[in-house]
Amino acid sequence: MAQIYLYSLAGVILVSLISFIGVFTLAMSGEKLNRLIMLLVSLSAGTLLGDSFLHLMPEVIEEGQTGLAIWLWLLTGILTFFVLEKIIHWRHCHLETTLNHPHPVGLMNLVGDGLHNFIDGMIIAGSFLVSAKLGIATTLAVIAHEIPQEIGDFGILLHAGYGRIKALLLNFASAVAAILGVLLTLAIGLEAESFTSFIIPFTAGGFIYIATADLIPELKKDTAPAKSLLQLLLII
Repeated sequence: MAQIYLYSLAGVILVSLISFIGVFTLAMSGEKLNRLIMLLVSLSAGTLLGDSFLHLMPEVIEEGQTGLAIWLWLLTGILTFFVLEKIIHWRHCHLETTLNHPHPVGLMNLVGDGLHNFIDGMIIAGSFLVSAKLGIATTLAVIAHEIPQEIGDFGILLHAGYGRIKALLLNFASAVAAILGVLLTLAIGLEAESFTSFIIPFTAGGFIYIATADLIPELKKDTAPAKSLLQLLLII
């Protein structure tokens, strides 16, 4: 069992370090970064939608959860993030986005990404409980989808008004939630599957809300044909 703990924690730590991928922007000038942010927002909208419809929902369906409940949890996720955004707006005065007054979408994405990373930790640990070979394969699969995901998450935090260093640290903080997922799964064993049956579609609903209610409307503000085509390509 100690070996499973070691392998699982090593896997999620490796995955969590990907959250620092935004470090490549530190050497950029402010002007170049501003041009890059909207491209990252386009990429993020695509990764959130792709993660929801092509990764999270197929994951829960493959586990045998095909009833009405998973779609109700999906809708619950969408409505919960709607309420969360309202609450954040109510608690903030109506000032423009600045370093000291970030846009609510940044905090919302941290919540959604934290849940997603928590799920990744559960999936990695659950795989290592079956076999080391499956655990390694699962960790590599998580890394593959985390790279564009973390780039997009970093772009959202920049768009929300956070500074580059703070965005990197917050992104890493949400990534560390994967460790909690590992510890919970190893503590309760295979019973963790009943927990993922509702937390996965709930998280997908949150991602769908962020992509469609916050990010895509921002992209629609720029109607230049060339930029619009580039936005579409990055979403795809």
